[in-house]
Amino acid sequence: MTRRIALLAYPDCQLLDVSGPWQVFASANEISASALYQLHLVAPAPGLVMTNGGLALDASHGYRELRSLMPLDTLLVAGGRGVMQQRDDLDLLAMLQALAPQLRRMGSICSGAFLLAAAGLLDGHRATTHWRHAARLAERYPKIRVEADALYVESEGRYTSAGVTAGIDLALSLLEADHGAALAGRVARELVMFLHRPGGQSQFSEALRHQQDSGPLRALLDCLHDDPGGDHDIESMAAQMAVSPRHLTRLFRRYLDTSPGAYLTRLRLERARMALLDNRQSTSLSRLAERWRLGSAEQLRRQFQRHYGVSPSVYRQRFATTSSSAA
Repeated sequence: MTRRIALLAYPDCQLLDVSGPWQVFASANEISASALYQLHLVAPAPGLVMTNGGLALDASHGYRELRSLMPLDTLLVAGGRGVMQQRDDLDLLAMLQALAPQLRRMGSICSGAFLLAAAGLLDGHRATTHWRHAARLAERYPKIRVEADALYVESEGRYTSAGVTAGIDLALSLLEADHGAALAGRVARELVMFLHRPGGQSQFSEALRHQQDSGPLRALLDCLHDDPGGDHDIESMAAQMAVSPRHLTRLFRRYLDTSPGAYLTRLRLERARMALLDNRQSTSLSRLAERWRLGSAEQLRRQFQRHYGVSPSVYRQRFATTSSSAA
């Protein structure tokens, strides 16, 4: 059986959000030597659509022709800067709402989740998006249970993924569900990808940044970010704020949804993570733990695994330019 899949693009979409999943299904066709998938690129109108990288894609159909593609198995929405403008297209939102009950699967890559959210199609569902946009998605659409660290999420026929290359992870998971792990594994190897990538989005995030609404904590957060390895404890942090430790904890809970200690630990873990990527040094875990006040090497290893979903050694091997056996 040939499954018909449509990928939804638009001006200023992310190129890899389209080409990545497309290639997974196209490679499955090639490797299996059969038409497992029939692929369609849909945009506001047929013809060229410019991506945010300046490379144009050639759409075979316009939005208003989506019904002509039925029966459609799967519809995936690309992410990118242009998605915010697409949320204002009431005809497109109505089209998505009308088609959703007829589709086996509907999903998004990266910020494409905002388009499905605007159509109300993620209400009551678990979902994810690029880690940079997760808090914004949760704030704007409180009916969605946002899982900020997930690479991709399935929730009752709704599929969402994190940013950019996570769309490939999602497509591989759809392929595996359709045709089994053997074929999905062959496609993953062809694309030099993990079939099931270990860890979540946290392993890719940049240094922790202040949340926009940190209120009266901003000066303290500036101090912590400037020197996370300093001799900070809840008493000294409270003294800097001229409040009691109990009140400081309440402020962290209110503005950052965490505790002072947990926030500082995450900040220190982020610095240790960045040190693992520095190919100019091969610092041992013991030294990193001491430098960033994270206890022993074993404590650092456990915290790193818990927070990033991978061990320090695997992380260093995967992402550092040169690896070290110190972890």
